[in-house]
Amino acid sequence: MRKTYKVLMIAPTSFFADYGCHVRIREEATVLRQLGNQVTICTYHNGRDVAGLDIRRTIPIPWRTRYEVGSSRHKIAFDALLEWTALCTALQIKPDIIHGHLHEGAFIGYPLSKLLGVPLVFDFQGSMTGEMIDHRFLNPQGPFYRPARWLEEKIVRLPSAIITSSRHAANLLTNDFHCKPDKIIAIPDCVNTDFFAPSQSEESVAALKASLGIPPERRVVVYLGLLAEWQGTGLLLHAAAQLVARRRDVHFLIMGFPSVELYRAQANQLGLENHVTFTGKIPYEQAPSFLSIGDVAVAPKISSTEGSGKLLNYMAMGLPVVSFDVPVSREYLDSLGVYARPGDATSLAEALEAVLADREQARALGQRLRQRAITQYTWLEAGQKIMDVYDWVSSRR
Repeated sequence: MRKTYKVLMIAPTSFFADYGCHVRIREEATVLRQLGNQVTICTYHNGRDVAGLDIRRTIPIPWRTRYEVGSSRHKIAFDALLEWTALCTALQIKPDIIHGHLHEGAFIGYPLSKLLGVPLVFDFQGSMTGEMIDHRFLNPQGPFYRPARWLEEKIVRLPSAIITSSRHAANLLTNDFHCKPDKIIAIPDCVNTDFFAPSQSEESVAALKASLGIPPERRVVVYLGLLAEWQGTGLLLHAAAQLVARRRDVHFLIMGFPSVELYRAQANQLGLENHVTFTGKIPYEQAPSFLSIGDVAVAPKISSTEGSGKLLNYMAMGLPVVSFDVPVSREYLDSLGVYARPGDATSLAEALEAVLADREQARALGQRLRQRAITQYTWLEAGQKIMDVYDWVSSRR
């Protein structure tokens, strides 16, 4: 019988918040519990609870009660509180493994791993400084870049093992940060293909489409994720304007947060008010229903270091996917993706138009992408690989 573990996960974010790294944390914790492990998650005060998961939250800070996403100077206070919460929790549950998500999670987890004499596993989902630059929180030419880069280089050397969400991220660690390759294990994001599945009836799809005010004859391009410039939201709107100018039967369903009003105003300035619907935040549990409206999915993310788990949700739903040609997209979609030149709104519009022009080819691409998700990206297999990492770091100690 396989050994199981008491795992303390440190999630320096407002878990759970229906996007990105939160989905990876949730699914990893869920599958590890299914495999018999005891998982406790320490996270910030904000966020919503998830049934079945043991979540321990920090106390709030009075001057920043609504923090949800992005880089912020206030995270210093959040992380100090998280260190205390994680320490109290660790002394109570006496974990076998400290599993730190993101760089802050590894940084917070390191002293705990030393105190308790247990391994630290770092769940790396992209470069810290790269993300801060993408978020325009850090100027690569400014005085704070080198100290931030130095700190990142120190953090990636702290853990017993590093799990990455893509092979591209693993290469980044070995080539740019000179980490030892034998400490790095690529375990890509995965997807629950039973939950994300094209199982909605035509009647329910039509009803949801109507409730959103989307004319029934419209071909729908769907996007689900954060709304921000590093996510390519502005580029997506400019591509939409070009496409709608040529095809009036196209509608864009843009699902996510924050900055909804900002991008709605931008869409209106581009003349898209009757061809774009912004839903705001979509609960994770409702995502498959909303994605089922789509004829094609789009992933305009321009970051070269972060993962892109939304691609797997699109794939599992049987949707053809248009993406900028970046390494993570190639890793997941392979030859089945439809690619646009990175950062080029015109190229993105042309790629979307090409998919919409051939319904049969689009349907075939979607079916093949779903099969790829089923055969290569299941959370059960990922959970087994994570436990292999736990076995390895435990045996070394």
